[in-house]
Amino acid sequence: MKEVLYVFVAIFLAELGDKTQLATIAFASKYGWAKAFTGAILGLALVNLIGAFVGEKIGEALPVEIIHKGAGVLFIIFGLLMFFGKI
Repeated sequence: MKEVLYVFVAIFLAELGDKTQLATIAFASKYGWAKAFTGAILGLALVNLIGAFVGEKIGEALPVEIIHKGAGVLFIIFGLLMFFGKI
């Protein structure tokens, strides 16, 4: 159960104020809060289901240390690309 709380907090903090939340606000202004909330929940649930499935498979194939280092490198690459306006 502790692990579920860790994942919840990490996802909650990562999503707080990001583009997804801003898009939800925009959709709510047009379609109402219930439809925007339902769509956002379903969209995030599906994308996280895919992520969890892929993560489990990667975890079975690679040691956690390599996964952590690979994720760190990807974050740095995406950060640099964003910094230089490439994405």
